[in-house]
Amino acid sequence: MTALRNLRSRIVSDQSGISTLEWMGIVAAILAVAVFVPAVRSVFAALFDATLGQKDDNGDLTSTAIALRGIAITIISIVAFIGSGYLILYTDLGKRLAFLVTGAATFGWLVVGSMLFVVYAPRGLRPANLQGLNAFQIRIPSIALTLASLILFLMFVAALDRYEKEQPEV
Repeated sequence: MTALRNLRSRIVSDQSGISTLEWMGIVAAILAVAVFVPAVRSVFAALFDATLGQKDDNGDLTSTAIALRGIAITIISIVAFIGSGYLILYTDLGKRLAFLVTGAATFGWLVVGSMLFVVYAPRGLRPANLQGLNAFQIRIPSIALTLASLILFLMFVAALDRYEKEQPEV
């Protein structure tokens, strides 16, 4: 009985108040809506050009600016993709269960995608710096991603199973 009370109090304390992650989501949602205001959009454009718009003497973007743009776009895309799924699940499942389901879905998707790359690695013309690689060597990064994603997927599935066993039966 005390274990049930402890579990119930832990669940109630997990679901009360707004966490840091939720505040970040609220701020991100406000910024996403604010971008539709022209004055705010011009501020963001000026900030973007000041940080990621460095140009060389010919007027072309520098290699650092291109790399930073790629990194920023990748991070924003990952946060938007995974964060939107988490937000939708959070509204229905709660904080903990939504995190576990989002993690399992993300790493399951990565396992499938990287397995497809292992099986159907790029064929045809390759860049000059890949000329010396054989068929196995070109697949090593995707095999590593597949194994790492599979381990994380199994960890999330085990955590989901444990979470389900902890829940009191109603």
